[in-house]
Amino acid sequence: MAEGLRRIDETRIEVPMGYTDGMRVGGIIYVDKKLETFLEEGAIKQVANVATLPGIVKRSLAMPDIHKGYGFAIGGVAAFDLENGIISPGGVGYDINCGVRLLRSNLTRDEIIPRIKDLVVMLYNEVPSGVGSKGKLRLTREDQRSLLLKGARWAVERGYGGAEDLERTESGGAMEGADPSLISDRAFERGRAQQGTLGSGNHFLEVQYVAEIYDKKAADLLGLFPDQITIMIHTGSRGFGHQVCTDYIEVMDRAARKYGITLPDKELACAPVKSPEARDYLAAMNAAANYAWANRQCIMHWTREALMKVMSASPEELGLKLIYDVAHNIAKMEEHTVNGVKKRLIVHRKGATRAFPPGHPELPEVYRELGQPVLIPGDMGRASFVLTGTEKAMEETFGSTCHGAGRVISRHQAIRQAKGRAIWREMEDAGIVVMSAGKRTLAEEMPEAYKDVSNVVDLVHRAGISGKVAKLRPLGVVKG
Repeated sequence: MAEGLRRIDETRIEVPMGYTDGMRVGGIIYVDKKLETFLEEGAIKQVANVATLPGIVKRSLAMPDIHKGYGFAIGGVAAFDLENGIISPGGVGYDINCGVRLLRSNLTRDEIIPRIKDLVVMLYNEVPSGVGSKGKLRLTREDQRSLLLKGARWAVERGYGGAEDLERTESGGAMEGADPSLISDRAFERGRAQQGTLGSGNHFLEVQYVAEIYDKKAADLLGLFPDQITIMIHTGSRGFGHQVCTDYIEVMDRAARKYGITLPDKELACAPVKSPEARDYLAAMNAAANYAWANRQCIMHWTREALMKVMSASPEELGLKLIYDVAHNIAKMEEHTVNGVKKRLIVHRKGATRAFPPGHPELPEVYRELGQPVLIPGDMGRASFVLTGTEKAMEETFGSTCHGAGRVISRHQAIRQAKGRAIWREMEDAGIVVMSAGKRTLAEEMPEAYKDVSNVVDLVHRAGISGKVAKLRPLGVVKG
């Protein structure tokens, strides 16, 4: 364990006050001894740095998929008081509302395996992927304004899905308070042709099967059964959200100086919650989040069409229904209990997923009894997981849990390690069909570049901040 840290129990270590000068609260990292070997000193320092920010409440947190990011560690969670706190773009990240959605089907593994190559090719052709990819939609400025206000509902109104999809999407697929007038011309231009695209990096479209069920009652409520085919979509707000973040980091850098906020790292640029700069960023961030929800909605529609073509079946026969859609790079106004008192806070989740418990008023009625479905994607060679939120998460982590496996080596290191290897063939030998816009992406995203997601998920389950429902193994993957 790094010097100065203290193990609290088998799933948590403490970053104590004084680890970094100016800490207002302590830090907690959810990590066991197995995952501790991957814990970067730079990421620990970022957890401590976040603890110095004005108005931070209770503690600075990090999930077990933690790794070094921009300002905040990826896997970081922090909540700020609305009176004295701040909002920081570094606590959300460049890919605003990068998130995951999961579809269930009536199909079984045995039915899909003979057609899996055809399906992966069809998905690759139907859903554009790769750096700078352009989609089927060409949006006018007015189209974009409407999309930024309505989110996934914009797509549904144009025939890309139904109203039941919105009920199964976090925040109904749209954040209120978005303001397109606060978006730069450059962001509008970058977003014009990228709606309905996967993008690059760790984004993917994956055909999976239910390999294991841990909680049958929860699985039944979600419509999951053994050997069932599911499809997972992982992408965000594309170049649009990246540009929004870029624009407002500059704004927040000036604001931090203007309001006399002392920062241990300039990447934590921020502004007081009540300031015009913070209000503008939040309205622009909400617009980018809505862009991402519309993006995943459109991709889901084309995924449904691709499966219908390959299987020569109707939507009713296929039983393709959205289970849920979650955001994992976002800041939200939420109510939490602090020292026995309910308070409104601004909760930053950067590489972390909401894990609200049964009965929470923000959950859709269909999942009110169950608790929030939590979707955790893994690397393309291992597995992904479905979990549910818990009351303990509300008590300890502002209703948050992990968001994925977490990288253990950089993309450049992965490329070097993959030299001379045919990653696609290695995947095919393991029974997984993979297509990508470029060989470089497959090298960057090879399984060894990530922690084993099973270890990450086991830890959050043992810690009680989410509960395991099902394991999903990949059969076919389209990489960004």
